Amino acid sequence: MSYFRITLHRSAIGLPQRTRDVLSALGLHKRSQTVYHPVEPQFAGMIMKVKELVKVAEVDRKLEKWEVKAERRPDSGFYLEKMAPRMEDGGQKVGSRVLARLRGEEGGEMTVEGVRTEAGGQVRL
Repeated sequence: MSYFRITLHRSAIGLPQRTRDVLSALGLHKRSQTVYHPVEPQFAGMIMKVKELVKVAEVDRKLEKWEVKAERRPDSGFYLEKMAPRMEDGGQKVGSRVLARLRGEEGGEMTVEGVRTEAGGQVRL
């Protein structure tokens, strides 16, 4: 059995009561809310009444709530190839703590403490 996947994309604020009643009959109350209804003529007619407000797709099965949430989650945009080594207070590895000397915008210099280099010196940026 196939289903209509109906997602409300536009708000019903300021629309006639009749239009809001159609959205309520479909089970749509909040923006980005998704509902599933079987492919039948009465649901197709309701969708046609509010076609400007909703996005509709025909799917084979109803998705679970966690599947819809995972589908809406954006891609992270990056992936981690290799974890950087971490430095402990007494460790030898160079890690996230580095002694850095930064130049201020007014020509003055600022020192950021808590960061070490391998040679133990300061890094000038």
